Amino acid sequence: MDTIIANNPEQVLTQDEALCQLFFHCCLEDEKFTKPEMDDLSGKLVVLGLNSRVNVKEELIRYRSYKPTITDERVYLKHLLQLINPVNELALYSYCVELCLDDPLLDARVESLLTKIREELGIEPEAGDIINRMVAQRKVAATQQLF
Repeated sequence: MDTIIANNPEQVLTQDEALCQLFFHCCLEDEKFTKPEMDDLSGKLVVLGLNSRVNVKEELIRYRSYKPTITDERVYLKHLLQLINPVNELALYSYCVELCLDDPLLDARVESLLTKIREELGIEPEAGDIINRMVAQRKVAATQQLF
């Protein structure tokens, strides 16, 4: 088990905390939190009702405090996803893709993160590719207002 989880099990204990932490992890892969990322994250937290069930500001502070100690990202993601226990894994994955694609500085780390999430959710590579393309095309269609 990852050091942060093994030594500090109080870090992430509930489904709501885990979902919030997963979303932060998707947004803060590069340590920067851009306005579009904040807006998209806030919208998702409101739609999912998390803003009324967890203190988002405290969760962000907590995430930032332990993020440097995550030694095995796959184990960390597995822990979060076990707590979330998603019944709609494709929807959860698409939220993660959306949050990752808000980052203007996409790189191999983001692709690696999404691959790990997809694999931990048991989503086949072909389905993951379709979701990735769909989300990217929706973002282009929204920003350029054309189909």
